[in-house]
Amino acid sequence: MSSLELVPLRGADHGAVLREALRVRDDGGVPLVGDERWSDAHWESVVAQVRAGLERMPDTAGHNAAVAWASFTSGSTAAPKVVLRSAASWEVAFEPLSRLLGVAAGDTLLIPVHPVSSMALFAAAHAHHSGLEIAVPGRHRVRAEDLVGPAVVHCTPLQLGDIVELLEAGSMGLDTESTTWRSTLRAALVGGARLAPELRARAERCGLSVVSYYGAAELSLVAVDQGSGLRAWPGVELEDRDGVLWVRSQQCALVRVTPDGAVPIADAQGWASVGDRVRWSDDGALVPQGRSDGAMLTAGATVVPEDVEAVLEQHPDVDAALVYGEDDAVLGQRVCARIQWRGGVRAEVLRDIRAFAREHLTPAQRPRRWQLVDALPRTASGKVLRVRTEGTGEIDGGVDA
Repeated sequence: MSSLELVPLRGADHGAVLREALRVRDDGGVPLVGDERWSDAHWESVVAQVRAGLERMPDTAGHNAAVAWASFTSGSTAAPKVVLRSAASWEVAFEPLSRLLGVAAGDTLLIPVHPVSSMALFAAAHAHHSGLEIAVPGRHRVRAEDLVGPAVVHCTPLQLGDIVELLEAGSMGLDTESTTWRSTLRAALVGGARLAPELRARAERCGLSVVSYYGAAELSLVAVDQGSGLRAWPGVELEDRDGVLWVRSQQCALVRVTPDGAVPIADAQGWASVGDRVRWSDDGALVPQGRSDGAMLTAGATVVPEDVEAVLEQHPDVDAALVYGEDDAVLGQRVCARIQWRGGVRAEVLRDIRAFAREHLTPAQRPRRWQLVDALPRTASGKVLRVRTEGTGEIDGGVDA
């Protein structure tokens, strides 16, 4: 039986949530941060399932004593997946990361990522360990005033795009009758999705030093890009096994917890994989190619199509659902859904299904394009045929969310 003190946290004041998570950690507890937009019943179910998994986790490897952080791997689903890691697995990267970003004790780190994300928890832990102050945006989206004070931001490409637009619009010196906004940002650490070269160039023209990285909740920092492509983070070993990336690193998490128990992240030799397909550029840079299991990375969140389909198919008018990702210059991938429906007026059916999705799916999981179809393609055994879609041609007639 687990002796871990799991402390559930969530709230609309994201700064308060992150600071409370740090306090819980300092007191020896393990914070589990949820999304305040989830219903109370859903959150209670998630916490209960995680605790049930922990109760079934044997401490044969001494994991319980080492666990410091818990984070979701793909938001909250019917079967939540939580990664448990030690404090040391993150701390090993903090000092070299601060040097790379040019920040020191007393500087302020802006964290616009929602606290439910492991990226936000990593950022908060980095700040706490390094003597940095924490700042969060005053609203859901970054505004000009949020750029006054922080020296560095840890964000997704989507959020960097908002920041760049503000800077390009004059937020480095936007005069009003009472206030002059002057951005203090010097650097941006960007993860969660591929950073487009055009956006990097725009950010650099605004005076930002940009460092992007590839990583995962289970693996933390894997590779870093300072402008010449992704290269392995110091101390990280990379191995290509038939096009799938395997990683060996001190930053690897301990276990992945489900309601059925816990599964070690790494194998006996210390190698771990989240199933990302990769290739290598001619000059040796790592080029991620997406998940081999079909999972999507959208605005910094990992979304598993089968999890979304399982929820949508609970709607009484849905016979079957097919969820897939489309390439998106801003989001990385856009979640799309094809719905095989049971009849009725199309507009009413789609409206009801979308309302159902808003109630039962996390923001990242909700499809942004929808299509109602009379029948989805099937395999010989009757299963919905999962096809890889490219571009937008296959959802002509779809409805934007």
